[in-house]
Order: sequence, then C-alpha cells, then structure tokens
Amino acid sequence: MKTYSLAFAALLLGAAPAPEPSWQRIFDGKTLDGWTPKITGRALGEDPLEMFIVQDGAIRVSHAHYSKFSGEFGHLFWKRPLGAFRIRFEYRLFGESLPGIKPWQATNSGLMFHAQPPETIRRDQDFPVSLEMQLLATPRPTEEPSGNLCTPGTTVMFQGKRDPRHCILSNAPLLAAGRWTKAELEVLPSGIITHFIDGKPVLRYSNVELDPQDEDAKPLVAAAGGRLALTRGYIALQGEGHPIEFRNIDLQILD
Repeated sequence: MKTYSLAFAALLLGAAPAPEPSWQRIFDGKTLDGWTPKITGRALGEDPLEMFIVQDGAIRVSHAHYSKFSGEFGHLFWKRPLGAFRIRFEYRLFGESLPGIKPWQATNSGLMFHAQPPETIRRDQDFPVSLEMQLLATPRPTEEPSGNLCTPGTTVMFQGKRDPRHCILSNAPLLAAGRWTKAELEVLPSGIITHFIDGKPVLRYSNVELDPQDEDAKPLVAAAGGRLALTRGYIALQGEGHPIEFRNIDLQILD
C-alpha cells in the first residue's frame, strides 16, 4: 500500500504543470544600461546626437538634435540574444516626423527581433536582418494598422505558405498618434509567433528563415553553412525619423 501511494504521488507530481517563467523588467526607467545603439552611418555604440535617451521613465527616440532625416535609421539593441520568449511593453508615437523622410516612414517605428548580432551590421546598413513588429499610428499618408510584420532579409510561413511580401498587415484597428498602446510579442519554442495589440492577437505566422536572395542575409546564410532556419537573435527598438517612446518593457524567457 505504501509503494502504491508513493507511485501515485509521483504520478500526480509528474502531471503537475511546470511553473510559469518569471517576467523581468529589462529597462530600469532611468538609464540605458544593457542597451546599445546602432545608427546607420555610425559605428556600433555611437549616438552623438542622442537619438536614444531616457525621459520621464521612458526610452525616447529623440530627433531633437536632427534638422532633417538623411538616412539615419536607428536601432537600440538589448544585450543578449533570445530564442523563445514573450516581450510586452507600452509605446507612444507622437510629435512630427523629421523633414526628409519618405512617406512610409511617417508615424512609423518597430520592435526588431531574431536580429543579427549588432556587431555584424555594416556601418551603412539601414536595417538589421531580422523580423519587425511594426508600430504605426495615424495620421500618415497610408493609413494602416499597428502590429504588422516586416521582414528585412527574412521570410515566414503565413496562412499555410511561405510569404514573399516585405510587410504583412495585422488585423488591429487604426490607432491615433499620441496614445499609449500596449503591445506584446510571443515567440514560442514551436516557432509560432503572435503579435498582440492592447491584449488582442492581431497577427500569427511561423517558420522564420533567412532570405538567401537578400544581400544583407547572404553573409549570415554563409556563416550558418547554408542553413536558413532562424530561431533566435537580438531584439532592438527602432527609430525611423518619427519620435516614439517605449516604457514598461518586460521580458519572459521561454527556453
């Protein structure tokens, strides 16, 4: 009877669900400790015009010291690569775009993930090879939802087939600039990726691969021995010539 009870207890213990991984805050609200900028035309870590600053408890993509946009795409990288994870944060697009941007850059930013190591980005490269959870607001020349997917140097499986489009729209509603919006990204160990806006799933896809036809991705494919599957990389906050703020950035590691 005692042996049976122990076995039964072990069975029950084995059937118990694993504890939920803890969330960690990766921006302390005061400094950019753990974050490194890479701005087009600059070496890694250089930010002389302070595109990325901390103000009022938020990371602000500031263009206060820029008179116009001259190709200075900015990406602020967190310190370590990630595989399966969830990240949640609040963002707010606000103010006016810099003179000199292209129409698609208006009221536009994003969260890059599965990105190439920042030290491998060419000095004049506009975007890291990555996936982008695109963050938009209205008004802008083409009114589109937030939470879209863009794929610099990558491709994904969407609705059962590999999709060659550079950007795939979500089903989120149009969001006005100036409001704080909650965003969440879920990257599961299975390779299924979901975007959430204000708590609602708005886009789902899977099976990320490097694009062997993309010039920036070709060196990464070669370094991987021809392997295309992309299952981990860095996250980065983006600046495309329009002010944005990020706050309350939390990370949950799943692998």
